[in-house]
Amino acid sequence: MLVTVAEAPEQQVHCTAVTAAPDADTSPRPASLWRRLAALFYDSLLLLALWFLATAMLLPFTGGEAIHSGNPLLSTYLLFISFFFYGWFWRHGGQTLGMRAWKLQLRNRRPGPVTWLQVLLRFFVAVPSGLLAGLGYLWVLVDKQKLSWHDRYSETRIVQLEENPHRNRRS
Repeated sequence: MLVTVAEAPEQQVHCTAVTAAPDADTSPRPASLWRRLAALFYDSLLLLALWFLATAMLLPFTGGEAIHSGNPLLSTYLLFISFFFYGWFWRHGGQTLGMRAWKLQLRNRRPGPVTWLQVLLRFFVAVPSGLLAGLGYLWVLVDKQKLSWHDRYSETRIVQLEENPHRNRRS
């Protein structure tokens, strides 16, 4: 397709528009279950370290005494820590550190960036997805669009990138 635009009587600008073939898919492919689980494993190691630090920060408030693992306040505190760990990464670039290592990215299935509401929905559906024998994650193997339960519920998706967008970025 050739488009001619006359900016001035003596000047013409020629633009060539390149369009993809109708059957060509330019969007990234869905992430495989194995890459998702590998990234989740990496992130769980980071999250475990963060839990240790977050729990250590509570020691001055308990007089140095250990907090019992069944304490509902501790469980809630660690749940909030986990939510904000994932939420911050998903809202800022769509990648946790584990996702960066495996070249995965969380994307909104609707136009625009991932919202905090989507992060909340994704997080609180991902927990039972894993706890119910991993069925929510295994759903990727039978879903036509390769979406997990939490992908579907939060209207997000995990895609496999060809290269990490943050690799050559300088701050």
